[in-house]
Amino acid sequence: MASVNPFNLSDSEEEAERRPNETVHTERSPSEGAPGPPPGNPFSPPPDAEPPTLLLSSNRTSPSGEGSVSVAATSAMAGTAETRISVDGIAAQLLRDQYILTALEFHTELLEAGRELPRLRDYFSNPGNFERQSGTPPAKDQVLGPGGPLPGGTNLYYRAGSISTLDSLDFARYSDDGNRESDERVAVLEFELRKAKETIQALRANLTQAAESEVTSQERKNFKSSPEIQEPIRPLEKRALNFLVNEYLLKHDHKLSSITFSDENDDQDFELWDDVGLNIPKPPDLLHLYRNCGVSVPSPRDTVDVSVGVDFGDLPGNCIAQDPPKKPDLLHQVCVSLFVQELEYQISLLTNEKQSLAEQIKKLQRCVPECMFMLIKLSPAFQQALLSFCRMCSDSRLGAEVSRIADSEESVMLMLGRCLPHIVPNVLLAKREELIPLILCTACLHPEPKERDQLLHILFNLIKRPDDEQRQMILTGCVAFARHVGPTRVEAELLPQCWEQINHKYPERRLLVAESCGALAPYLPKEIRSSLVLSMLQQMLAEDKADMVREAVVKSLGIIMGYIDDPDKYSQGFELMLLSLGDPSERVVSAVHQVFIPAFAAWTTELGTLQTALIPSLLARIEKLLMQGEHGLDEHKLHVFLSALQSLTPPLFAVVLQSAPFTSRAKVTGDIPAIEVTRFPRPASPLQDVATIIGSREMLSALLLLYDYQLEHEGTTGWDSLLWVVNQLLPQLIEIVGRINVTSSTCVHEFSRFFWRLCRTFGKIFTNTKVKPQFQEILRLSEENVDVSAGNDILTKATVPIYATGVLTCYNQDEDRKLLVGFLEDVMTTLSLSYAPLDSLKASFVELGANPVYHELLLTVLWYGVVHTSALVRCTAARMFELVLRGMSEALVDRRAAPALITLCSGPEFSVRISTIPAFGTIMETVTQKELLERVKMQLASFLEDPQYQDQHSLHMEIIRTFGRVGPNAEPRFRDEFVLPHLHKLALANNSQTVESKRIDIATQLFEAYSALSCCFISEEVMVNHFLPGLRCLRADMEQLSPEHEVRKHSCVSMSIASSLVGEDAKTKFLSKMGQLTTSGAMLANVFQRKK
Repeated sequence: MASVNPFNLSDSEEEAERRPNETVHTERSPSEGAPGPPPGNPFSPPPDAEPPTLLLSSNRTSPSGEGSVSVAATSAMAGTAETRISVDGIAAQLLRDQYILTALEFHTELLEAGRELPRLRDYFSNPGNFERQSGTPPAKDQVLGPGGPLPGGTNLYYRAGSISTLDSLDFARYSDDGNRESDERVAVLEFELRKAKETIQALRANLTQAAESEVTSQERKNFKSSPEIQEPIRPLEKRALNFLVNEYLLKHDHKLSSITFSDENDDQDFELWDDVGLNIPKPPDLLHLYRNCGVSVPSPRDTVDVSVGVDFGDLPGNCIAQDPPKKPDLLHQVCVSLFVQELEYQISLLTNEKQSLAEQIKKLQRCVPECMFMLIKLSPAFQQALLSFCRMCSDSRLGAEVSRIADSEESVMLMLGRCLPHIVPNVLLAKREELIPLILCTACLHPEPKERDQLLHILFNLIKRPDDEQRQMILTGCVAFARHVGPTRVEAELLPQCWEQINHKYPERRLLVAESCGALAPYLPKEIRSSLVLSMLQQMLAEDKADMVREAVVKSLGIIMGYIDDPDKYSQGFELMLLSLGDPSERVVSAVHQVFIPAFAAWTTELGTLQTALIPSLLARIEKLLMQGEHGLDEHKLHVFLSALQSLTPPLFAVVLQSAPFTSRAKVTGDIPAIEVTRFPRPASPLQDVATIIGSREMLSALLLLYDYQLEHEGTTGWDSLLWVVNQLLPQLIEIVGRINVTSSTCVHEFSRFFWRLCRTFGKIFTNTKVKPQFQEILRLSEENVDVSAGNDILTKATVPIYATGVLTCYNQDEDRKLLVGFLEDVMTTLSLSYAPLDSLKASFVELGANPVYHELLLTVLWYGVVHTSALVRCTAARMFELVLRGMSEALVDRRAAPALITLCSGPEFSVRISTIPAFGTIMETVTQKELLERVKMQLASFLEDPQYQDQHSLHMEIIRTFGRVGPNAEPRFRDEFVLPHLHKLALANNSQTVESKRIDIATQLFEAYSALSCCFISEEVMVNHFLPGLRCLRADMEQLSPEHEVRKHSCVSMSIASSLVGEDAKTKFLSKMGQLTTSGAMLANVFQRKK
């Protein structure tokens, strides 16, 4: 198979027929090498010179895709005439001798013949057979060209004739059909262009090999005078080594050395390997070369040329690498110089010709559509006149754009930049998000800054009031734009668009700005992120009136805190946290806990200020708030600070785990047990999940195992972060708890939830060994600790309910419940026997009673008080029933609470019986079961009708107070048949009371009760028989009161008159009129004056 000579192209079949017996012994260079020189060349080798041989690497094929048949393969084929060899045997022999190209050509011919050999198919379909470096580098003094060796050991590439051009083509042999003629001309020009490219590639290869052999005479003289010096370095080798050294310096961060090295070799481009040598593969880096320098390399004689299969032993002597270099003569230097000049000239000619051919191809391609429709020959004037009847318009803006089709990427971008501003206003608002990709792509690639700014302005103003989905689409586009253009253009082009709309009248647009600041934070310069963007968000947080905008601002601030790296911004971040926590909107505060505080805590953890600055600052503000609130605590601010501390608990625990002595021993293996679902409190967001903060649930599980073992067996020695929690944080918190008002249910609840989350987060072992002992040391259950006069009143403070509800309820196992029951029983006994206030116990029962899970437990504690030997304890237990009955199931009330109350009523002490009345009233108010209500009514009737209670003033006071509290909410039948008649009896009996103080007390309580019941619907019969007579008795008592009760007296009179108006319309009108007046006695008197 003969190769096409790129220097002397001849596709003529006649020429091939004139040389039917000519034997061609030409091989290809790595880039379409040329065959031997023409006879007339003055540098031709002698006739008896050996034929040239070219070494090819095992993984390089000729550009044309054809290989050269080796001599060995030919002889093997020829032998088939004598001995029949199987096709598979031939393939095996070719592969075994590494005749890869021959095997590939053999495989191709078999496929064309319809026969596929499995051995060759499997070999060439496996990429692993070609992923190794093979081949032998040329010898150092080898100068071998496709033309063969020159005299004196010098080889030279020969000049070929010029290629055919467009002028030499004979278009006469083509058809007159316009379509076919144009298509074939395009095909011919494409073929000529491809041949020109192949020729340029061959010339580049020859130039590279010529540069390899160029060595200065001075270097060769030095080598000859100093035999111990190695062979002088060639220019190509020097440039290659320079490139590898510079690459090594850059990879290992020796940037200054790299810059200096580049300055010293300013004639070389270190960013492009092709600058070293054309068609030369890039070798491995210096580190790889160093590591493989000691590996033995097979002998060159063991390597054969893949393309032709020639052994090194068959090559001329000057081709062996081990032969000493011969001194080049003057003729060789002149030949090389002339050849290089000739190659450069040929390259310039071919480059110009390639460009010319490419332009002609473009012109022909544009002419093809016109030629397809020109079926007859017309004069240009006639043709133009004929086409004028087509209705085309090119004088308008749109017509000019339509008639000028873009022919390059840049022109496309320019066209889109001109057209998009006119397209956007005419697209429906609901579909404008479809334009976002087009706008962003144009804004990214457009060369004009002014046009890019206009396009981004269109993007942010694309939709007047974008909804959530449309904003997400715009944000996605902005992020893609930022990734593509980099931080500089984001700062210069995107941020101004956000700044312009920061005060837009539509909240949806301001919301887009707030969300954009967070989405673009990772792609902004750090200086802008911590200054301009932070200031923008701070302004929007303080000034924007829309809740959804401030919510988005808080989330974006959290993202900013995750990327900020300026420690000086800590104080600003802390103030922003407090400002956002004090926001009146619940959704804004929720966003603070979900995003901002976790991100801010992560930053402070990196700074090392979580335990030294952030948490201590919050504790200091709580203490200051308690000191200022002795006469009125600001519960909202307390809630703000405590909620922030609560959100900081997961990051604090993560710091404790990550700084523990065992952290380095934590390994993620397959046998680590999974974390229990109830191990940690439910996080407000994924950012508050300890597993997310640590990195993974597997790592957290491994750390928790070591954490529990360390606490249980090895202690906390050397564990600074945990020691800070135990020795500083907990004592300060317990001290703060002792200073809050125990009657403030809000404060008790907030601190209780905080301690509950703290103990659940740090675990059961930590709670049992570190938290409970500190509380128990303070809450020593003895009478000395309730001596208010001596200052030992810790059991009357909020420490009791917070310890009971925040620490002892963290875990709900049997031993934990027993500990809680025992603590409450001891507190109830101690406070009762010490005659101390019961506020701390009441707060504990109220907090626990809010959760139905603890109703059974509380009844167990109260039963302990019911059966206690001390009347004081039983009295306390009776009063506690009132607090736990609300929200309790009727079955539990009927089964346990009511029997316990009746048991208390059967005792001999009147104080205990009286203490049960509020609990019976609560049952009347909350229970609908008739049997239970009848039992309660019988018990209350015994209090009112039993003669032994006739003189029990405190009992009557308690009953009237209870009737006034529960009457409006009790069952109407029970109110009409029991409450109002007994109130009438009590009012009537009070008229005959001789002790004025008792009469005033009863009258006052009756007034409160009737005031509450006057708003209820009362039947006419009950009104006439019980309500009005009772009011008359009350008025009689009120008239006997001192002047300071004048207002109540007039109110009683007004109530009597209103009640006498049985008609509901008149009654409602009167009460509404009374509601518009003040409580002044003079004004009330004017109401009842007759009009004159």
